Amino acid sequence: MDLTLMAVHAHPDDEVLTTGGILARYADAGFRTVLVTCTNGEAGDGPGGVKPGEDGHDAEAVAEERLAELRASVAHLGIGDVELLGYRDSGMDGWDTNKDARAFWNIPIEESTAKLAALMKHYRPQVVVTYDERGGYGHPDHIQAHRIAVAATEATGIPDKLYYTGIPRSRARAMFEHMRSIGIDLGFEPPPDFGTPDELITATVDVTPYVDRKIKALRAHASQSDNIWLLQLPDEAQQLALGHEAFVRVRCQIEAPDQEDDLFAGLTEG
Repeated sequence: MDLTLMAVHAHPDDEVLTTGGILARYADAGFRTVLVTCTNGEAGDGPGGVKPGEDGHDAEAVAEERLAELRASVAHLGIGDVELLGYRDSGMDGWDTNKDARAFWNIPIEESTAKLAALMKHYRPQVVVTYDERGGYGHPDHIQAHRIAVAATEATGIPDKLYYTGIPRSRARAMFEHMRSIGIDLGFEPPPDFGTPDELITATVDVTPYVDRKIKALRAHASQSDNIWLLQLPDEAQQLALGHEAFVRVRCQIEAPDQEDDLFAGLTEG
């Protein structure tokens, strides 16, 4: 059986933090890896950190640069196939870019779901990974990516297993406490409910052998480096933050253990 992992993400650079390790791990193991990126990242930072709406921000040029960075990131992670849905970046919740009729957030969900469903029919992934219903942290495009991934899964019935990415609350707390202990000022105080409740996590995958490649992939997204605070951390903190990827399994059509360390558990022998 040809085994395929599909990750559905919102923007160029989203592929790295929560799924870069599994994409690299399964690609190295000979599985087919497919990255679906829903938007072109127009609402990202322009040269010099220029934000959307500020003088000098050229959305089309930003998209071109971010897609070039995505290609470099994909090469570091060894991802086999990349599919771009091509929608416009909606920007953060409350931004004026939310109102653009071309923004992913405003595209009729039937249209974007049909595009993703066609890709599922083409690649036939056994495992699909996307965000939870909050999009991880409330970004409109993350929420929309979640919605179409769930809808396409339901429409096609193709993936045997569907997972949401998660950050275990206890791991997040340990990470922030470690950073404070070594004198790192994050510039913000994470809320008490930051992360996913530990009891909801059903899979934790050790990706420590791939942390260096994840960091290289993050650095490939240089135009957005001001927003990627993990790159400013010392090595030990990066290892703590990036060495494991956690997931919540929300669909399973096969026999598989309740707690997993492999997203393909039940699909492979041994």
